[in-house]
Amino acid sequence: MWLLAIPVVATILFLLSAWVGSSIPRNSGWEEPEGGVEIMVGDNGIHTEIVMPLVSPLKDWRETFPASDLKAPYRAYTHVAVSWGEREVFLNTPTWGDLTISSAFRAAFGGDGLIHASHYVRPAPGPSNRPLRLSEEQYALLVSLIEAQIPPYEGRETYPGYGTYDVFYDAPGTYHLGNTCNQWTSDTLAAAGVKVGRWTPLPGGVMKWVEEPVAD
Repeated sequence: MWLLAIPVVATILFLLSAWVGSSIPRNSGWEEPEGGVEIMVGDNGIHTEIVMPLVSPLKDWRETFPASDLKAPYRAYTHVAVSWGEREVFLNTPTWGDLTISSAFRAAFGGDGLIHASHYVRPAPGPSNRPLRLSEEQYALLVSLIEAQIPPYEGRETYPGYGTYDVFYDAPGTYHLGNTCNQWTSDTLAAAGVKVGRWTPLPGGVMKWVEEPVAD
């Protein structure tokens, strides 16, 4: 009975600490500016991602993530979404139903990092794709933070995505329970000055800091 209770108790403690940690703010004095660059924070139920305009005066992401890496390179993409995660989970777990115990265990205690770049055409705001406005200075900082975690294009390895519009790239960093894909999202936003939670291993801990768009 004790052996059976250990994973249950561990799960409860993890969820409780995730709720507490994600409720402690970083950059508590930050307020969303009226002008600047609008990004989005996306959530597919497992991973969160930072959605940015593909081309802006501050950054042309086509230079970093060329459409030629996609199976459908000729669509009129307007945005690119960037996220980071554990290699095996990212490549083999497009949904929760695909997650195996062995993959989860391996990721929890250390796995190689991978960057996921998804290209979208006019993504619609909604509960799982929430707009967030940054000042031009904050967006420029966000860009530099993401660029610093992407290997140079020459010679870097690419891996097929889940569809025709996305691709994976090798990336630095080690994934573990203290440094999850969702933690990467909040750490990157926090480093750019955005108000987010301190420890956000789950997607809800990230999204709770970004308001849902008001329906027309």
